[in-house]
Order: sequence, then C-alpha cells, then structure tokens
Amino acid sequence: MHNTANPNNSSNTVANNTAADSTVANSTAEFVIIIGANSAIGHAFSVQCLKQSQIDGHPQPINLITISRDDYQHSADIHSLITQDQQQSSWQHYQCSNLQQDIEHLMNQQIIPQITASNGSVSRILICNGVLHQGAIQPEKKIEDINEANLLALMQMNTITPMLWLQGLVKLLSKQRSRVVISILSARVGSISDNRLGGWYSYRTSKAALNMLIKTTAVEFARRLKHVKLMAFHPGTTDTPLSKPFQHNVAEGKLFTPEFVAQQLYNIQSNITLDGQASFIDWAGNDIQW
Repeated sequence: MHNTANPNNSSNTVANNTAADSTVANSTAEFVIIIGANSAIGHAFSVQCLKQSQIDGHPQPINLITISRDDYQHSADIHSLITQDQQQSSWQHYQCSNLQQDIEHLMNQQIIPQITASNGSVSRILICNGVLHQGAIQPEKKIEDINEANLLALMQMNTITPMLWLQGLVKLLSKQRSRVVISILSARVGSISDNRLGGWYSYRTSKAALNMLIKTTAVEFARRLKHVKLMAFHPGTTDTPLSKPFQHNVAEGKLFTPEFVAQQLYNIQSNITLDGQASFIDWAGNDIQW
C-alpha cells in the first residue's frame, strides 16, 4: 500500500517537502539515498541498487530514498521493480527545494525519523546535482565569454547545492557507526593539475571548488565521522542532456549509458576502502589528480 504525506514548508517559499510515494521500510535492509534522483545517472543508480537486491544467491534488499526538486519522473519504473522484488525492498520519494532551510527540515522532520523508526542505517548516498549548460548559460571558449551572472549560477548549482545536501546529512550520519559511502558527481575538468585544454571557465571553476569542499569535508570527517567515505566521482561522458551538445567530439566507445555508469559506481562503492580521505575517482575506478 502506498501513502502520501504533505508536511508543512520549513520556510515561506514555494518549495515543499513532499513524501510523494512510499512503501513500508524493511527493518532488516540498509538505506540508500539518491539526491537529484530525476537525473539520468541518479535514476540509473536507483534502478541498479534495486536490481542488485534481486540477484540470485546474493540478495541485498534495500530501503531506497529518492529526492528531487521537481515532480519525480520515474515512479512507474521504481514501482515496477519494487513489485518484482521478492526480498522486500522499499521506496520513499521526497520532493524538496535546494534551499538550506528546506534541506534541514526534510532531514530533521522526515528522513531521520524514518530511518530511526526502522532501526536502520545508510550504506550508500549519491548526490548528483549539476549543470553544464542551461539556456543562456553555455561553456566559455575564451575569457571574454565569462558572464558574471552565469558564473555565479553555476557556482550555486554545481558547488553550493551539493555541499548544502552534504551538510544536511551530517546529523543523520552522526547517528550511526556502520560504513557509508557518499559519492558526489564531479568532473575530470575540475582537476586543476589535469587542465591542459582551458576553456569552460565557469564549469571548471565550479567543479574545482566542489572538489576542494569535498576534500576539506573529508579532513573533518576523519575526526568526526570515521565510518564515512567521501568520493568525488567522474562518470565520464554519459549519454544525458548535459553532454548532448558535445557528443560529436567523443571518441568511439567513450560515450557511456547511464546504466553502465551506475553499475560502475555501484561496484566502486562496494569495494572502496575507508581511509579517512576523499577520493577523486573516474568511472573505471582510477584515481584522478586533484
């Protein structure tokens, strides 16, 4: 049975924190949280986790939590997988803005109580907010193309928003001691030492700043949350709306499906070591220089 809840807004904004779809959580299963679940990679990772729970001989039922800013576009797919799952996986979706007060409200009033009530713990988190181009915002080819408003917009979407979600998770992470891996979508072009082509000023800057924030957070987590592993993840060029205008330059065999990227990420998360440091890793599991 599915239910719907409409908690009060945490601020006087048009955003609301809505539990749009849900099934009863499995008290023996771990939680997986996908933030930015409407994205192609976010959805593919949700599906990957649910399909993994149905593998014969190695069932891993999960309690899936998906979060998106807009109406969730993949309910039918998730409902279908939950119905097929004989291991009692569950799913809860929330709609929430990217405002700091709304994130805090969602975590404190919805997600933490949900996980606490089931005596559960989180094992995997994926944060996949990000924009390369949007309307008038396009990657710069030369320094004269830099636009103040566009640069600030990409910093907000690619740097600040993921960090606000990571900040919002701290109270939840503090309530458990079991292993949890947090992957945040970054990009190889955010590597300072690997920048040999130039261009794409705003996007490069926003991802480089994100990487620094992830690395800085890992230093703090090594003291406070030793059970948490942080990973800046480069998915490679993936067949999504983000890469669509630039796919003609991609070498043969290097344009990946979201499903392939999700499978790679799942395996990397499963095998990565808790070492008290942030990792910057590509889709093949190779380290990238910061």
